[in-house]
Amino acid sequence: MSTLAIIGAGRIGGEIGFVAALRGIVDEIILHDVDLSLLHAQVLDIEDCGLLGVQVSTETAGIREADVCVFAAGFPRNPAVKTRADLLGANLPIAGTCLPLLRGFSGVFVTVTNPMDILNYYFARKAGIPRERCIGFGGQLDSARFGRILGRSGIGGPAFVLGEHGEHQVPLFHLLHHSVDIDTRENFLTSLRGASMEIIRGKEGTVFGPARHIGELLTAILRDGKEPVPCSCVLDGEYGISGCSLGVPARIGREGVRKIEEWPLDPWEERHLREGGAFLADVSRGIHG
Repeated sequence: MSTLAIIGAGRIGGEIGFVAALRGIVDEIILHDVDLSLLHAQVLDIEDCGLLGVQVSTETAGIREADVCVFAAGFPRNPAVKTRADLLGANLPIAGTCLPLLRGFSGVFVTVTNPMDILNYYFARKAGIPRERCIGFGGQLDSARFGRILGRSGIGGPAFVLGEHGEHQVPLFHLLHHSVDIDTRENFLTSLRGASMEIIRGKEGTVFGPARHIGELLTAILRDGKEPVPCSCVLDGEYGISGCSLGVPARIGREGVRKIEEWPLDPWEERHLREGGAFLADVSRGIHG
């Protein structure tokens, strides 16, 4: 029997619960939110799916026993928020209030709330969760957006994005079937940085893409995925970077991060990855002392 806990049952959190229930990823879902009216409504809405074998509860005591806990609480990005990192002041206090819920937690922790990389590192340090059991979501979504841009440009090859889930994204061009010059790379990177804003302006937030990819991430965790997944991991020397959580290719399973793959990068990719690592490490030092 597998249990998924979701802290923050709003737009993204509720959709994650729905996807997990619909796909039969887990047997039990524990939802938590400070908005009790919303929380009750989300529980009823999932139960109205009529999915046999999936239990939904709001008992927070069960969070510490969950196999996976997803943190989706906090304020989402809106058109007035220039970068995801700008959400830190609003969402860090919310993360702090949720720490008591994680006392004794022994499962895999998945950070979704932005700025995801910074908050993932925060939970690894403040909640006492081993770094291999803290995984940040964002790289899969960035990679899907990169694939969409490549497809529209007629460029083939696997779409992988590492680095920060934010301004310091690192699309991997060396994996593509054709070489891409520096100017084109920078143009693609600019497009990636703003890829979510059209959705946010049109419907006040991204939902379907994140929920689908988080469902895939949960499946990889609970069923010991075979392929590397681009996700944020707390680094301790991998890629020459420490003191932050950063998007890298990792093999994941029920124990969390089983192995961080250290792929060879070309000079452009390596420079951008190190810049992202330096930015996140600097911000993380300011938070954690």
